[in-house]
Amino acid sequence: MGFNEFISKLFGNKATRDMKEIQPWVNKVKEVYPEIAKLSHDELRAKTEELKKYIKESAVEENKKIEELKATIETTDIEKREPIFSQIDKLEKEVLEKYEKALNDVLPTAFAIVKDTARRLSENEEIEVTATEMDRNLAAQGKDFVRIEGDKAIWKNHWVAGGNEMTWNMVHYDVQLFGGVVLHQGKIAEMATGEGKTLVATLPVFLNALTGNGVHVVTVNDYLAKRDSEWMGPLYMFHGLSVDCIDKHQPNSEARRRAYMADITFGTNNEFGFDYLRDNMAVSPRDLVQRKHNYAIVDEVDSVLIDDARTPLIISGPVPKGDEQLFEVLRPLVERLVEAQRKLATQYLADAKRLIASDKKEDVEAGFLALFRSHKALPKNKPLIKYLSEPGIKAGMLKTEEIYMEQNNKRMPEAVEPLYFVIDEKLKSVDLTDKGVDLITGNSQDPTLFVLPDIAGQLSALENETGLSDEEKLAKKDELLTNFAIKSERVHTINQLLKAYTMFEKDTDYVVMDGQVKIVDEQTGRIMDGRRWSDGLHQAVEAKEGVKIEAATQTFATITLQNYFRMYHKLSGMTGTAETEAGEFWDIYKLDVVVIPTNRPIARIDMNDRVYKTKREKYKAVIEEIEKMVQAGRPVLVGTTSVEISEMLSKMLTLRKIQHNVLNAKLHQKEADIVAKAGQSSTVTIATNMAGRGTDIKLSPEVKAAGGLAIIGTERHESRRIDNQLRGRSGRQGDPGESRFYISLEDDLMRLFGSERLMKIFTSLGVAENEQIEHKMLSNAIEKAQEKIEFNNFGIRKNLLDYDQVNNEQREIIYKERRQVLDGENMREAIYKMIQDTVDTYVDMCFSDDVDSEEWDLNEFNGVLTPIIPIRPLTAESVKGKKRDEIRHELKEEAVKLYEEKEAEFPEPEQLRELERVVLLKCIDSKWMDHIDDMEILRQGIGLAAYGQRDPVVEYKMSAFDMFNEMITSIQEDTLRMLYHVHVEQKIEREQVAKVTGTNKDDSAGPKKPVQRKEIKVYPNDPCPCGSGKKYKQCCGRKNKV
Repeated sequence: MGFNEFISKLFGNKATRDMKEIQPWVNKVKEVYPEIAKLSHDELRAKTEELKKYIKESAVEENKKIEELKATIETTDIEKREPIFSQIDKLEKEVLEKYEKALNDVLPTAFAIVKDTARRLSENEEIEVTATEMDRNLAAQGKDFVRIEGDKAIWKNHWVAGGNEMTWNMVHYDVQLFGGVVLHQGKIAEMATGEGKTLVATLPVFLNALTGNGVHVVTVNDYLAKRDSEWMGPLYMFHGLSVDCIDKHQPNSEARRRAYMADITFGTNNEFGFDYLRDNMAVSPRDLVQRKHNYAIVDEVDSVLIDDARTPLIISGPVPKGDEQLFEVLRPLVERLVEAQRKLATQYLADAKRLIASDKKEDVEAGFLALFRSHKALPKNKPLIKYLSEPGIKAGMLKTEEIYMEQNNKRMPEAVEPLYFVIDEKLKSVDLTDKGVDLITGNSQDPTLFVLPDIAGQLSALENETGLSDEEKLAKKDELLTNFAIKSERVHTINQLLKAYTMFEKDTDYVVMDGQVKIVDEQTGRIMDGRRWSDGLHQAVEAKEGVKIEAATQTFATITLQNYFRMYHKLSGMTGTAETEAGEFWDIYKLDVVVIPTNRPIARIDMNDRVYKTKREKYKAVIEEIEKMVQAGRPVLVGTTSVEISEMLSKMLTLRKIQHNVLNAKLHQKEADIVAKAGQSSTVTIATNMAGRGTDIKLSPEVKAAGGLAIIGTERHESRRIDNQLRGRSGRQGDPGESRFYISLEDDLMRLFGSERLMKIFTSLGVAENEQIEHKMLSNAIEKAQEKIEFNNFGIRKNLLDYDQVNNEQREIIYKERRQVLDGENMREAIYKMIQDTVDTYVDMCFSDDVDSEEWDLNEFNGVLTPIIPIRPLTAESVKGKKRDEIRHELKEEAVKLYEEKEAEFPEPEQLRELERVVLLKCIDSKWMDHIDDMEILRQGIGLAAYGQRDPVVEYKMSAFDMFNEMITSIQEDTLRMLYHVHVEQKIEREQVAKVTGTNKDDSAGPKKPVQRKEIKVYPNDPCPCGSGKKYKQCCGRKNKV
């Protein structure tokens, strides 16, 4: 007995302790259940109303106080409102705490009601109850599960869900009660495939919906969202709870707003996040759809909160002149470049093979350099990939790479000089070399056509020129900036086209359907409708494929799923595979993972991995195993790690004349049907490891007798969780089955962890061609390798979280301020405070009591303040003998008086109040969009701080803080400038700063290049580009504020 086993036996493991803690709750449900089962149908429904009333009454006093405080806000001065808001926030938290206590009180009864409702539906084709108003409304809407006969409502136990007629036949068993308690407690319930997670969720969903604060049930795709809302909906609606699905309605529509007001709202993770962003771009309270984030249950929680957590949800729209693009113009040049590079890469590969086979050391070294160049030229070249899989070849190339990377890549230019461009797969970047620039420049008169100028150096030199007037300098500066912007756009377009041609493959990374380029999800093979790669990459792929090139876009709003779901008061999730990521769930979301025991013991046999020398041997063995299983009448599910491998196996099976289905991007709409039929006798289904989540594979008696569903994994994934997900497709509810992974030493995971050493073992043991090694120790070693990668990936994600948290904090501040404006608060006091702050800023910046007033730079002061607030310019006479504070006071009085005069121009004061809100919303949105781009630029370059022995995260936070303050100041100044100079000639209407044209979940485009501006962004603490040696904020930054 090992140490861990001894400790577990002595103290019990976590799973045992968790079950022991939950058992009393389950016992209470079972105690209450007999009494609930005795109730009539009407009494059962009345019991639900009793529970609602009990919960509401638990916080009556607090809710009353909240309403009273809200009523006082409008009549309170703006400086005194913050304590009221704080008090309201405190009371709202107390209400939620009291509701939680009340929910725990009624949990046994509520769970018993849901269970008995399920029993009654399963035992009766029809249930007759006294008709309520909701029953009549549902019948009037044409719902197929209820009809009205006089004063009675007849509820049926069969209805259409997900396009299929279904009859209710499910009743909760004990382990599902365990799962329901775990979900209500705000934890993650890990339940094996087939254990009825959808039914389990009905328990906490029903319970928490009784508060009226809303429950969100989150799924990974719209099919499941719509199906589950229709499947489980009648169970809730029978008890007077409203149910809807946001994916059935258009964004920003009245129907979607009603969906959010329902007691229970189903939807996909992306749409919940996008609606949050859309709400924070709204220009009127009427446009808002979401309410406060109360409680969410996330289905397939590992996929949403781990795999997609750091992927930003992006709402984008067109930029000015966004349809004026260079992709079509530059495409022929790029095709020429790629063709030249392909010939070069092929030649280098041929040279490498010849030289590496030589007995001479210098020839071998030259051969590995040629191989390295071939790799940097076209890393996805299939002959190259095949050659790198041979023993010792990749290791030799990596040693060569290390030589040229020494001393901060000092010799790297020497290695890549002969290439036309250099590809970095890890960074997903492509860089033109001098040779490449020469090729595409050709006989052009301007040899720097595709070379970016040193703009900072040029501007610095311009500032130091003495023979030019200020007007000439300004004209020259505009010329330099315009030239830089044009060349920057040209070079960027070339780079994105090169990426499209060399790093993105049709039918693997994307498909072309209906004249559009559509992204394919790498994990599932699903088409991601409506998603576009950002930064011009999508347009580059469109140019490559010869379809219509859409206009360029700019990011308007963005949030990661990780930050969105952390906004909920209570969050829980369910999945079949979470235990291996339990540490990450706790560290980031404070979510505990509880493993729920299966209803019946798992009968599936998990076989040891079979390890082969090469991929060719491995795939041949897979095909032979499939053939054997089909002949035995067993269904086979083949899991792959990419769509490309799925297609290859499909071709091999077609050659053997074996009937099969492939789950890929072209058939993604039939995913649920294909997976549901995967359990039929002799059926072969090929899918990526993540495909088909949420759909059970049911087996016939004949298939069970033949041995059940066979799972064949064609490669180990980096994460054990994904492998367990594939395994879990078999062995549902005690069904027989087996799983086995087929691995080669050429697989990515094996190459990372010791394939060289294993190859020596193969050789020393004399393992013949097409033979494999199979041992439990080997399988354990592979899982240990996966564990190391998981730990490493978690570290990367945790580091990204530190950066993302900065953006999140700033977003929360901006959106909170924006919401107050949107809700129609009187902004008059806020505008007066802006006036005072602006005057204070410039008085403190330009004047000092330590310096005589005669030496004050009045021209500078007038130049920065009067364009914002049109006061009379200060003169030497007007400030003579006065102290700074005296001038400050006079300026504030004059500024306020001017604003009051502006107010008098309006027939009604409310017109100016509405104008204040319109202008402020416009300035916030405009500046925030620019700030998003600026933060992305900062993030890309901040890693260089490490070279200066400084923590990049700390530097990022400091610079972000300065940038945020600068943005707030800019918002205030632009708002005042517009309000002081506005003339109303038409009705004041709110409008969005920019029109939204699309959403984007972008995780494949590499580092993002924000919209190119005419001016180079210089941050407050950067050295001033004029060359003075001062910080920008203490030099030209002061002058540029106007």
